[in-house]
Amino acid sequence: MSRDRGSCFSARSSKLIARSYICAMKILMVCLGNICRSPLAEGILQEKAFKAGLNWSVESAGTDTYHVGESPHPLSQKVARMNGIDICNQRTRQFVAEDFDRFDKIYALAKDVVHEIRFIAKNKFDESKIDLLMNELYPGKNMDVRDPWSGPESGYHEVFELIDKACEAIIEKAQGSRLNNKEISRNNNG
Repeated sequence: MSRDRGSCFSARSSKLIARSYICAMKILMVCLGNICRSPLAEGILQEKAFKAGLNWSVESAGTDTYHVGESPHPLSQKVARMNGIDICNQRTRQFVAEDFDRFDKIYALAKDVVHEIRFIAKNKFDESKIDLLMNELYPGKNMDVRDPWSGPESGYHEVFELIDKACEAIIEKAQGSRLNNKEISRNNNG
């Protein structure tokens, strides 16, 4: 999603955006319409990375054009807000083939999204950069995060919890790598 400096733009958001210009890792979260799951994933992972001191830029996109330019779904915004995350400044955009050039890692929220990404990207598709988000939590299980779009608010809470756990696994893995790199460096210099 792109950012819009609308009325919900906060000082904290500006820090996140300022940090994203020079970042160590660029991650893209992708779902179908970019209004329910991927905005939550963007907000959750960006918040966790910020709190962990990781200099990451997290964005989101959709494979379809149904909602381009719109804000996240009101229930996605509500559930994020209830969990201390503000995603109201996000705006939907469509996934493009050049995203494989711009991002280090691309997480799809469902298997059908991976197929759509492959179709859109054509010869730019890079298998080494893409994975299902839930594989971070359940490696090799290839599980989808179900789309809550047509369901009740409870579905958005369930989706938030799943995405939150997967994003926590990403942060733990990154922190483990960072600690291992520091230990290697210390051993090489000591």
